[in-house]
Amino acid sequence: MLALAAAEPATITAGALATGHHMPLTFLKTILSELRRADLIFSQRGPDRGYRLTRPASDISVGEVIRVVDGSLTEVRGEPAQDAAYDGAAAHLRQVWLAADTALLSIVDGVTLADIVAGRLPDHVRGLTSGAEHGD
Repeated sequence: MLALAAAEPATITAGALATGHHMPLTFLKTILSELRRADLIFSQRGPDRGYRLTRPASDISVGEVIRVVDGSLTEVRGEPAQDAAYDGAAAHLRQVWLAADTALLSIVDGVTLADIVAGRLPDHVRGLTSGAEHGD
């Protein structure tokens, strides 16, 4: 998706994407199919054949892409965080998972493909990385 965002408005063929990202073409085509069904990309035929984003990269969040390809962003024992249930001393652990899920969503849903391609992450995301980038 980032390669398509960087190439806007040009198209990129599946073969070029697979080669450029060292991915098996059959695996990539499965992902492209999922993204097409979710209306994030479309395939164009003809001399300019290939794939393009259906909307501007500034309108597509990272979270949207992840949910299409991977489903739920946070899972606990194979279930969405909101479905986690605990008893006894761990009864309130569900609230921790929900808070983690909310924090993750606020990051990935607040960053667009265009933000990443341009290297201009929102302040709240950049602030979270400042210590991590220096090994703190």
